Amino acid sequence: MSTVQRSEAELRRIAALGAEELGWDATAEQVIKFAATHFELREIAVACSMADAVLPHLVSETIPEVDVLFLETGYHFAETIATRNEVARALPVRIIDVLPELTVAEQDAKFGKELFARDAASCCQMRKMDPLKNALNGYGAWFTGVRRDEAPTRVNTPLVAFDEAHGLVKFNPLAAWTFEELIGYATEHSVPVNMLLAHGYPSIGCQPCTRPVAEGEDPRAGRWAGLAKTECGIHI
Repeated sequence: MSTVQRSEAELRRIAALGAEELGWDATAEQVIKFAATHFELREIAVACSMADAVLPHLVSETIPEVDVLFLETGYHFAETIATRNEVARALPVRIIDVLPELTVAEQDAKFGKELFARDAASCCQMRKMDPLKNALNGYGAWFTGVRRDEAPTRVNTPLVAFDEAHGLVKFNPLAAWTFEELIGYATEHSVPVNMLLAHGYPSIGCQPCTRPVAEGEDPRAGRWAGLAKTECGIHI
């Protein structure tokens, strides 16, 4: 992480400049180049759920050895951990495992077993949102793989904006991509991909809260199925 400390005013200025220069449909490469121009290496983090490694691959093409944050919730599929390990092996990035304050066993002891089934929002808060917020402290910008085609809640995702929740610049270089374009890029560039994508899981989260998606369903319909919940809270 960088020792450079940017003021909020400066970060807001960079975000506004990026929004003006990049508009709504700049390429992913243009978004990444803009970030590389305005931030030093250790000011930048890439968030990756390890559903695929397209975003880390794209960013590392311009910014090698970039920090890649992986939220190790303790509830991941074995395939997700395998993808994380392959990304660490195959790409020129620095994987940082972001851990919750409590282990799964400690959370069970304090709040009861399977909190995710009784209070998914609290579970996500403790195992994803709070750890990420702590991990992002000190960075000036972060990249996410959010795409507009993933869900109705994401259709207005900009390429760049000031992230009010975390106080830094947020880049979404894949916002305009489709799922087919994502898989096409991964295939063309031999990028690590979570095996679950080929088995009906277009959106992959924690194992207890993720199911396969039927043909024609919203890509995120398999997340927290049966609950009035479509986001963990990180991107809203």
